[in-house]
Amino acid sequence: MTPRLVEVRQQILKKNDATARALRERFRQEGTFVVSLVSSPGAGKTSLLCEILRRLGAEYRVSALVGDLATDNDARRLAATGAAVRQIVTGTVCHLEAAMVERALEGDADFEQPWRLDELDFLFIENVGNLVCPASYDLGEDLRLVLVSTTEGEDKPLKYPTIFHTADVCVLTKMDLADAAGFDRAAMLDAIGRVRPGMRVIETSVRNGAGVVELIELVARGRACGAGLQPETNFGTGL
Repeated sequence: MTPRLVEVRQQILKKNDATARALRERFRQEGTFVVSLVSSPGAGKTSLLCEILRRLGAEYRVSALVGDLATDNDARRLAATGAAVRQIVTGTVCHLEAAMVERALEGDADFEQPWRLDELDFLFIENVGNLVCPASYDLGEDLRLVLVSTTEGEDKPLKYPTIFHTADVCVLTKMDLADAAGFDRAAMLDAIGRVRPGMRVIETSVRNGAGVVELIELVARGRACGAGLQPETNFGTGL
């Protein structure tokens, strides 16, 4: 049975990759820069994305798709920033797939009207809280951020190396809690370097604003440079 399971998985990923390539080309033609955020549950994706949407939305047309197994809680939080937001409820699926993104953009029973990509400068995709399955699914993004909070421990890169190989930038969140959590910054940076040498790391805190401007500048520069070169080792730009 093992060969059959492998074959089915390969077929699923092949179909996803084809859809993702079509999405990426569509995004580039319309001038929409796409950023995905991946993390374990509770790492602070939604809080950080709210801050990004508020600040970036003052100058650009911003939007977000949010994946979750149930509820539209995160979508309502993000929509309060004034950005265009849609929630993708995945049910039992622990990750977003390119076809889900495509359906949300085009409109279906849940999303009645398609989004005009030529009216969006940035599209942010907040994936389901999970560091395993999302690593295998290209969503057509230009830039993939993997978030790790100071409250999770320093060994996440060693435990989940694949997501760090498919991401472009590691964002450390909740740096304001580092001391209280006993966070070992040197150990975390060492773990990241052992898994992905040279990976860019941005340290952030939504509470005090640390690193948020640096992250927004990186995202804005990505769009200004045009969508990335898609290195062989990841899906995005490698900025």
